[in-house]
Amino acid sequence: MTLRLSALDQAPISEGMSPGQALRNSVNLAQALDGLGFTRYWVAEHHGTPMLACASPEALIGPIASATSRIRVGSGGVMLPHYSALKVAETFGMLSGMYPGRIDLAVGRAPGSDPMTAFALQRDRRHPAPDDFPDQLAELLAYVRDGLPPGHRFSRLVHLATDADRPEPWLLGSSPQSAVWAAQLGLPYAFADFINPEGVDIAKRYRDTFVPSRTLAAPKVVVAAWALCADTEQEAVRLASSSRMAFTYFLQGQLIPVPPIETALRFLSEHEDAAALLMRRRRAIVGAPDTVMSKLTGLASAYGADEVMVVTITYEHAARRRSYELLAETCGLAGVAPVSAPA
Repeated sequence: MTLRLSALDQAPISEGMSPGQALRNSVNLAQALDGLGFTRYWVAEHHGTPMLACASPEALIGPIASATSRIRVGSGGVMLPHYSALKVAETFGMLSGMYPGRIDLAVGRAPGSDPMTAFALQRDRRHPAPDDFPDQLAELLAYVRDGLPPGHRFSRLVHLATDADRPEPWLLGSSPQSAVWAAQLGLPYAFADFINPEGVDIAKRYRDTFVPSRTLAAPKVVVAAWALCADTEQEAVRLASSSRMAFTYFLQGQLIPVPPIETALRFLSEHEDAAALLMRRRRAIVGAPDTVMSKLTGLASAYGADEVMVVTITYEHAARRRSYELLAETCGLAGVAPVSAPA
């Protein structure tokens, strides 16, 4: 099995960096991965955090697609409970019309925020938003894939939402229920192993119960994994300290920008128990190129996936870009150029 590599970009904001610079870094990284032969580049949705810059994937997808020529670009994902299904379909219909054959519309159920921020995102705040994700998803798929039955009150809107160049819908997940929906609806499924490292059986259930749809004849799994690659094991561990500190704070309910390496090393030496808890709850693949690629290949095999979507956060943008370059070189991706040391 040939392993394909993709990227999930959370647009990390480092200490002292503006959100605008973090977003420009995303465009820069996407351009690099386009030339290196990565399959797709997805941008995440997070709200109300000083650590991650992208609150609107659709606002970032356009500039990335414009700056690249081959790589698929998409959301990883749109947090559908916040939005109207029609509005999402129209937005991604526009993107797909502008960049035909290259736009992925991956949606998720999670809020991408804390409860208060999720409430602030609501248009109607008289009561909590309804938990009607299956209905939202069905309506969205009707606009971008299946159509609506004759006589449906929204049927005339389908041809307005998207044209012949339609985005490819995906479902994101980190729980058993998402696998059930993806299988029932015949959707490709992207599982967030970096959130829940116990997803092998969930992916198997998706594959075993998959119902073919008009656009997908067989199950399709992508596993999203947190990984960081450097020239040596020691350097990779050192670089990973920044994200370890940031996510240790995250698990304690505190949000901070990605800290400098020396700050993170001091923190981790003083809070060994908290950092160890993070390592038990979240899988992180860190090391030299051969080590990381071996583990990513094993992870893909366990999930029954032929594509791994890599999430990487470092304090320095150059180190994050180099991590992806090393993976591309080690994997032997088509179009990969010799890896040069970062400036």
